[in-house]
Amino acid sequence: EQESEDDIHSSRSSLDRQSHHRANTTMHVCWYRNTSVSMTDHSVAVENQLSGYLLRKFKNSNGWQKLWVVFTNFCLFFYKTHQDDYPLASLPLLGYAVSCPVEADGIQKDYVFKLQFKSHVYFFRAESKYTFER
Repeated sequence: EQESEDDIHSSRSSLDRQSHHRANTTMHVCWYRNTSVSMTDHSVAVENQLSGYLLRKFKNSNGWQKLWVVFTNFCLFFYKTHQDDYPLASLPLLGYAVSCPVEADGIQKDYVFKLQFKSHVYFFRAESKYTFER
């Protein structure tokens, strides 16, 4: 929820990045969002880790940014490339709903999904049907 457009472009030192992302532990996010995670959910999450390129839409533009994304431990981690050691930003997903964009969202692209938690909305686009379904 703390992630923003500026976070994607920030040039924090690697030490700053590490400490920033430690604050996004599952326990911290559960407390902040007033939710919980069952042991079953946690077990399933550990078995379902994904990585690959996604395009992320900027809020007030038509542009899309290509990022290497790692999904693990209920969180998306964003990297410029798959070779980066530290993420540019992270997005804890507990409490987020996943859906397809509606007409009012004004997105006319294939393979787009929407992540929303309260007023925080993110759009991501996969480069293929296979990636989108994953």
